[in-house]
Amino acid sequence: MVRRTVEGHTRTEAQAVPDILWVLPYAVMGLVVVANLIAGPTVGLLPLVSLGPAFAGLVGGWRRTVVVGLIALAAGVGLGIYSQLFEERRGFASLAAVAGVTAVGVAGSVMRQRREAELAGMRSIAEVAQRVLLRPVPRSAGHLRAAVSYTSAVAEARIGGDLYEVVSSPEGVRVIIGDVQGKGLESVETAAVVLGAFREAAHDEPDLKGVGARIERAAGRALEGEKFVTAIIAELDPANGAVFLNYGHPPPLLVRADGSVSFPEPDQYALPLGLGLGSGEGPRPFRVAFAPGDQLLLYTDGVTEARDRTGAFYPLGARTVFLKDPDPEAALEALRRDLILHTEGPLHDDAAMLLLRHRE
Repeated sequence: MVRRTVEGHTRTEAQAVPDILWVLPYAVMGLVVVANLIAGPTVGLLPLVSLGPAFAGLVGGWRRTVVVGLIALAAGVGLGIYSQLFEERRGFASLAAVAGVTAVGVAGSVMRQRREAELAGMRSIAEVAQRVLLRPVPRSAGHLRAAVSYTSAVAEARIGGDLYEVVSSPEGVRVIIGDVQGKGLESVETAAVVLGAFREAAHDEPDLKGVGARIERAAGRALEGEKFVTAIIAELDPANGAVFLNYGHPPPLLVRADGSVSFPEPDQYALPLGLGLGSGEGPRPFRVAFAPGDQLLLYTDGVTEARDRTGAFYPLGARTVFLKDPDPEAALEALRRDLILHTEGPLHDDAAMLLLRHRE
């Protein structure tokens, strides 16, 4: 299961603001009426009831704004009679102002609803793109159990430049996790190219280095200038453990069955995808033992580079206690929540995590 979230406000805060906006028009009009009655008929607060329909256009449909406007007009008539404003022209002028504000509020509400409908359509397209680009990883692949988490740093985001995939091949379970430099549609397009190349090569190539070579060629054709993709490609099978190709990506977190923690690194890091095209030198594969009960966490730098208010990075190696949950999805969700608590606010970069467990 993929856990995709948008951080920034808590659920309680997100719900409280609309509730206030729903009540605000009626509260303002009621306050104006009460204040006018307390101050007496010599204080004419009639024009202030137009604040009701003005606030009504912020939420809800145009019908609600019309209803609030009619209530405001009724309140205005009552205050006008109470203050004897209709003996002068300013009473009728005040009612005309209330009607005018109501008309503007209705027009604004209609325009807002149209924009919301357009945004909803764009979100639907983005969600379809998400399902194509970042498909849910299988919960079980060969000798592994898998779970994935993706936390977007951008409000309302559905997809971004982080990528991941798990493929069962004749050679073993092959996985990739990567991070495209930059943001926006270009990074999404690059992620799609890399994932497409991996999904095809993972089934066809008998050697992991061949998988990496095909992905690097595809990335080199898609990337322009100094753009690049950091990535780790891994192959896991029960007999040979885990083999990695590291293209300038943060090292994986390996948690042994006995609780010991390490970050396996190659002897020498290779250039990221897209920067080493034509050099003839890809990353050297390196092997790590991966036994029953072991766990492997692949992640993007949005995890380890997340800072708290003091500027301290997230101490991933010290947070493996959250991975003790027997359910890999629950364990990864606990780790994700701890990451958000560490930053005490929205992330500054997307954070993807892929957890692989060797079945005992």
